[in-house]
Amino acid sequence: MTDWALHTGDALTILPTLNTPVDAVICDPPYNSGGRTMTERTTRTAREKYLTEGGRHVAPDLADFTGENRDQRSYLAWLSQILAHCHRLTRPGGAALVFTDWRQLPTTTDALQAAGYTWRGIAAWHKPIARPQPGRLRQECEFIVWGSNGAMIPGNDPVYLPGHFTGSQPRGKDRQHITQKPLDVMRQLVRIVPVGGTVLDPFAGSGTTGAAALAEQRRFIGIEQSAHYTAVARDRLDAFDTAA
Repeated sequence: MTDWALHTGDALTILPTLNTPVDAVICDPPYNSGGRTMTERTTRTAREKYLTEGGRHVAPDLADFTGENRDQRSYLAWLSQILAHCHRLTRPGGAALVFTDWRQLPTTTDALQAAGYTWRGIAAWHKPIARPQPGRLRQECEFIVWGSNGAMIPGNDPVYLPGHFTGSQPRGKDRQHITQKPLDVMRQLVRIVPVGGTVLDPFAGSGTTGAAALAEQRRFIGIEQSAHYTAVARDRLDAFDTAA
């Protein structure tokens, strides 16, 4: 029996077609951060936004992705719709964990609650390798807004997860996506799901959430809009199945 499924397409199109209940939604949506003006939001690609340091491109071989040009109000409406579809699939007591940055933190907490989840808190992801900023505080944290579908019942063998995670973004050949999250951080997060439970990620990217779920003996359902990154994720998940 296959422990994972991966769909290619827009999450807003695919989520309404899914009916499998899930134990948690763990996702890293496009942040749509920065860009104070329409020109700034619409003229930079994700590659230019995330892979430029000091005027030079970092990791130039990584493929671009879309969906990074929404303004604040449309981002709130869009993310609320995505999470509302996820809420429909989340079992009672199941969790939702959504990555964001400092700019979109308030908007993400609003979207989580608008979707129907009970907001439970914010965890921090500390990135030891972060860009220094002369004369400023270093921006070396992103955040995980999390909540639940109603009351959470720990059970007889509850998990104890931290509220602070440390891990560097993969580098070199291990980096397969522009905004890829560390596998060890994701392996901790998927433990919020019972062994054998199911994790849903509507923004699967290169498949790190799926790889973490399989490594921790959880099932995985992913959606990825980019055909390129779907292929990358599928190769990673296939490789895991082969190794297992």
